[in-house]
Amino acid sequence: MAGQSTTYYTPTTKPNATATSAHLFRKNNVLLSCLVFFLCSFFYLFGSWQPRVATTSTVTSLLTSTVNCASTQPTSFNSTIDDTNKDLDFSAHHSAAADDSFTVKTYPPCSVKYSEYTPCTDQKRSLKFPRDRLIYRERHCPEKNELLKCRIPAPFGYKNPFKWPTSRDLAWYANVPHKDLTVEKAVQNWIRFEGDRFRFPGGGTMFPNGADAYIDDIGKLINLNDGSIRTAIDTGCGVASWGAYLLSRNIIAMSFAPRDTHEAQVQFALERGVPALIGVIASKRLPYPSRAFDMAHCSRCLIPWGQYDGVYLIEVDRVLRPGGYWILSGPPINWENHWKGWERTKDDLNEEQTQIERVAKSLCWKKVVQKGDLSIWQKPINHLNCKSNRKISQNTPLCPIQNPDSAWYRDIETCLTRLPEVSSSDEVAGGAIAKWPERLHMVPPRVSSGSIEGVSPDIFQEDVLLWKKRITYYKTVNNQLGQPGRYRNLLDMNAFLGGFAATLVDNPLWVMNIVPVEAKADTLGAIYERGLIGTYQSWCEAMSTYPRTYDLIHADSIFTLYKDRCEMEDLMLEMDRILRPEGSVIIRDDVDLLVKVKRIADGLNWESQIVDHEDGPLEREKLLFAVKLYWTAPADSDQPA
Repeated sequence: MAGQSTTYYTPTTKPNATATSAHLFRKNNVLLSCLVFFLCSFFYLFGSWQPRVATTSTVTSLLTSTVNCASTQPTSFNSTIDDTNKDLDFSAHHSAAADDSFTVKTYPPCSVKYSEYTPCTDQKRSLKFPRDRLIYRERHCPEKNELLKCRIPAPFGYKNPFKWPTSRDLAWYANVPHKDLTVEKAVQNWIRFEGDRFRFPGGGTMFPNGADAYIDDIGKLINLNDGSIRTAIDTGCGVASWGAYLLSRNIIAMSFAPRDTHEAQVQFALERGVPALIGVIASKRLPYPSRAFDMAHCSRCLIPWGQYDGVYLIEVDRVLRPGGYWILSGPPINWENHWKGWERTKDDLNEEQTQIERVAKSLCWKKVVQKGDLSIWQKPINHLNCKSNRKISQNTPLCPIQNPDSAWYRDIETCLTRLPEVSSSDEVAGGAIAKWPERLHMVPPRVSSGSIEGVSPDIFQEDVLLWKKRITYYKTVNNQLGQPGRYRNLLDMNAFLGGFAATLVDNPLWVMNIVPVEAKADTLGAIYERGLIGTYQSWCEAMSTYPRTYDLIHADSIFTLYKDRCEMEDLMLEMDRILRPEGSVIIRDDVDLLVKVKRIADGLNWESQIVDHEDGPLEREKLLFAVKLYWTAPADSDQPA
């Protein structure tokens, strides 16, 4: 409970003191004895004469930053004798009480009207921005003086979600109390309301017979079973049934949709245990690196792919891997049979498809197949032929040489993102990737090619071993981490090479790997090359997700990274917002920062405990394990509309 002290973890083993060997001198050498006596007397007198001043030190290395067991203040023999009647100080000095300037602050509950508050995609704030190209649906974060300093409440009656895979089909009504989609999408089999819960039949606008059958149809046109397709992106995902049913095929999809009139669609996806973010293709690049996804998908996502000089397809091309597929179903595909139901003219739909075909061709994509309601294009594995044909065709111009992975608040450009250079037409730009699951353990091409400054193949291999060791240690402190089904949605706030997620990959869970935009090395592309998913994020701002998204949050050196960039309490309040009741937190950082973190955790009503580093108590880096206690809005409060 907040304000109460928690018993700290006590290591069961302590380092053994090293015995010092005694040197015995024989007394048969009178001259040597006199010399020793003279030197001892001289240094004793010299030491007694020195002024007693306190010494200070500057932390310049790992060695000098560790605790020194020897005294740092010189004392004379007489001063030691004089202090024998004083009590020895055995108290711990790395305690929360050591910093009087950092007192415990409690954070009250917010009003229930904020129970689904998404600070950077707030619907009221969005109305201040242009509607053209859906710019108002993009991220627009509050100013510093607008930040909430309270805890977001769960709705009354909130329950722990169903465990996976049951959660794919069921969610508690109390957790997402919105029935609009059950009426609006009733014919399309998106979602049904049954008593105290929602049921997800797996249907969609273009697959009323279910996502499983729809994916089977795709699998008849391209190979979904050999491991060559692992990462996917679903634009305009609805309740993410496509991504939910891909998981059984070892394909993990990043599903996204805006917070719009389809109330809570992304929230439903997350409640089901499916990876999803609030997002939209508008004027800014998607928050993912180039060459990230093996497959992109749009099922009646209503994105005007052929308009604005094809800028939206150009952005899909940027994030699509060489040789990757783009799948489109819904208008205008198969308009000849659907134009009446879509309440549009034949000419209008034909023109829309012509525009899409023209843009795809300008990107050097090849149309693989169009069958029934499905149409599939493939991106080339390199740009050799594309460059040679560009001089005699009206292809989209190549972008200037730039960083194609730069995506945080970066404007989309109407130029073709350059692929890495190749020496032959059959070479995969950027390097070929092994099939899943082998790609998880192989050195990512971005690392092996030296594209990431400071990250070598040796560092990658060391990171693999490091995270095996760390996860083993985590499970000794929090044994629930080893229980299948306890945690489903996980967040790694500073993922580096994705080692945390990779070590847990055999468990029934998924990890959203974050590479902070302030991080020294941009490693998100390598994470995707391993077959994992993630996004860019600045933790000085709120994440594009709903409250109560994650069951477990892992934060490695986050507070060191943001020490002079933004407020610690704001970062902790954001963690509290996106963490489920009874969700867990693992924070590893410098001990001095963790002491302050624990104070805030107490004020947030988390139960927390600081434990030693996996390498022992002499390491300055410590770990904080915490659990967010269960609480909800009161029973008589008005639930959000």
